Amino acid sequence: MKTFNVHVALVEPGIIDTAMAQSIGVTGAASTYAQQRRFSDLFKASLKNPAPPTLVAEKILEIVESGTWQLRHPVGPDSLPLLGWRNSMNDEQWTELNAADDDTWYQRMERDFGMAIRPKN
Repeated sequence: MKTFNVHVALVEPGIIDTAMAQSIGVTGAASTYAQQRRFSDLFKASLKNPAPPTLVAEKILEIVESGTWQLRHPVGPDSLPLLGWRNSMNDEQWTELNAADDDTWYQRMERDFGMAIRPKN
């Protein structure tokens, strides 16, 4: 798009304290998919130290005002760690991790992110 002088920017927020983030895991019925519950637990743990949505708005304003041609713009304290974590695995490893049993998944997340994610029963 640069040929046409059109700036393209990917804003890549981490877990941001929004109504959507707060409601992840709130469903009418229990899901048969472990990933829904697991990522809900990840969001709950991350939101104990919430990053406000104003961070994203400020980043968008910064991008527009700067006229930058930089493509990727991580936002929030956990954006780079999450992106780096995902990029450390190929697609097969990512699929294998998310197909793993709960103990394996929670142990990996807790090891990689250093925070308690597993819900207390």
